[in-house]
Parts: sequence; C-alpha cells; structure tokens
Amino acid sequence: MSERIAGIAAGIYEMARAEGEVERLESELAAVARAMESSDELRSTLTDPQLPLERKQGVLEELIGGRASRLTRSVLHLIVGLDRASELPQIVRSLMETAAASRSKTLAEVRSAVPLDDATVNRLAAALTKATGKDVEVRVVVDPSVVGGLVARVGDTVIDGSIAKKVASLRQLVTSR
Repeated sequence: MSERIAGIAAGIYEMARAEGEVERLESELAAVARAMESSDELRSTLTDPQLPLERKQGVLEELIGGRASRLTRSVLHLIVGLDRASELPQIVRSLMETAAASRSKTLAEVRSAVPLDDATVNRLAAALTKATGKDVEVRVVVDPSVVGGLVARVGDTVIDGSIAKKVASLRQLVTSR
C-alpha cells in the first residue's frame, strides 16, 4: 500500500476519532467500497475523468443520501473531488488497519458468501489469533463469489478455505491430465 493512501487513511482516521465516529465511518465507507467493487457501472462513473464532479457527487448522494453520516458523506465527496475514487477500497482497508492498530489489534478480513453471526465471528477471531499469534479483529465482507466456506486475510497471509478455491483446484487437476 502506498504512503499516499496510508496518509489519506490516517488523516481520515484522525477526523473520525476527533468526532467519535470511527466505527460508523469504517462501516459506512466499507459499504460504499464494496458497492464500488461489485458494480462496474458505479466504479466507472465515479472514476471517469470525463464526467463532471457535480455528476459524480450526485451519484454519491443517490447512493448514500441520508443513510450515511455527515462525516462519511464529506469524506466520500473529498475522495471523489480529489479524483481518488479508484483508490477508495485501498483507503478503506488502510483506515480499518489504522483503527484496529489503535485498539492494539491486527485486522483480519474474512470473506464469506453469507453474513456471519456474532458467535461465528468470535470463534473465527479466536482461531485466527491462535493461528497467527496476533490479537485479531475480524471484519466480515459478504462476497457471493466465495460460494461457500471462508477466505481470511491477516496482513499478507491468506487462508483460503472457500468452495470456489476447491472447485478451481479440482478443475485444474482434471484439466491437467
């Protein structure tokens, strides 16, 4: 991750901390980043250099409107205004890592095809803490492409227990014969 992205994320974190809105901002920005990652149309609209800024900000307001905090809307407008919308997922990840570190934890991103209940998230946190030797904070991302199972990422370590991975491995085994 670039120093510029880490710097942007650190600045956003400090604003959110000062307003006591870190968790809400993390959650709301993560939802917008997921929407961008899953929608080619949204991503191309917010990153198109030919579209006027007013149009991009109008799309943001349609997307988040009154559902997001004032701080989240301001941060998103700033990112889009600086022509950094393509970096939003990386900025959000860096923000989450910064926030987790401020709580003396390491961020673990877990991708699942379905939402996970609190008990499952707690068991995952305990298992990942034991496996990595780090105090882990789990953030769950619902990702239908996982199909089933889980994909966990802690720093540079990826643990892929997804059905999609197993199917791909079987496909490779069958086609290599």
